[in-house]
Amino acid sequence: MKSRRLVSILLLLQTRGLMTAAQLAAELEVSVRTVYRDVEALHAAGIPLYGDSGHAGGYRLVDGYRTRLTGLTADEAEALFLAGVPGPAADLGLGPVLAAAQLKVRAALPAELRAHADRISARFHLDAPGWYAQHDDAAAEQLPAVAAAVWNRRVLRVTYRRWREPTDVERRLEPYGLVLKAGRWYVAASAGAGGPRVYRVDQILELRTTDEEFIPPDGFDLAAFWAAYQEDFHRRLHTGEAVVLLTPAGAGRLTGAAARAAHATGVTEPDGRLRARLPIESIDHAHDDFLRLGADIEVLEPPELRRRIAATAGALSRTYATPTEEAGTA
Repeated sequence: MKSRRLVSILLLLQTRGLMTAAQLAAELEVSVRTVYRDVEALHAAGIPLYGDSGHAGGYRLVDGYRTRLTGLTADEAEALFLAGVPGPAADLGLGPVLAAAQLKVRAALPAELRAHADRISARFHLDAPGWYAQHDDAAAEQLPAVAAAVWNRRVLRVTYRRWREPTDVERRLEPYGLVLKAGRWYVAASAGAGGPRVYRVDQILELRTTDEEFIPPDGFDLAAFWAAYQEDFHRRLHTGEAVVLLTPAGAGRLTGAAARAAHATGVTEPDGRLRARLPIESIDHAHDDFLRLGADIEVLEPPELRRRIAATAGALSRTYATPTEEAGTA
């Protein structure tokens, strides 16, 4: 445990520069006294580490000192190579950079850990997009330019396609960061007052990078922003509800919020079907979603949704009726 902590101190100082004993203690979840003892041990091992006293003081490594990555454990080496995502890196134009970085890390590892890393690369592959997702040429075309603007803090002038009228709009965007979600790229960007919003990269029809620089708001955290956006998205996603009767097979085919609601609110009727209240996004969305369950679901409420599904079922019945059946009903 101590040896791992000593390596962690070295890597922290190597990547962050000056750090106080209190900061190191908080990062490593140990006492300040333990940090003092660890620093003494590093001194004794000949590590060029020195401390500055005073209010702005702390510990730092001698300029130019770099430690090799021989402090990695087998688990850490495996995780490092499992975390490499070649597809997204290639989308960003960083495929060769990623390959070169992994080659350098592999060369720095001891032979035993190198074998662990090679074993992980040979046995696990991460494919981020969904099964039916197709390669998005629009996103692939615009993504490198968006990524460069994010990295260099440059304003973008874009033509963006949205779902409501007018569909194609001109926007001046200050791109704060990129997010890859289920194989689709999104950019968190500010278009003016009101704070940053989320834009799909594949909906950017035209793009022009300007020389105008911008500064993100103080304290902007991309991960925290995305988490809040997702929470708000899911809160707005299901604004209504439907009362339904489900066969056991139908209940078993539900997923996500609908499955959780059926489990929480479901009451078994005398005929064996489950009466439940399911969240719905809209009448249109519920109509399409519930139709896939066929006869395994009956909508009781709201009346508009029940009428829509009944009308569709009637139209399907007429479409698939044989000439003999049609004659019999005439």
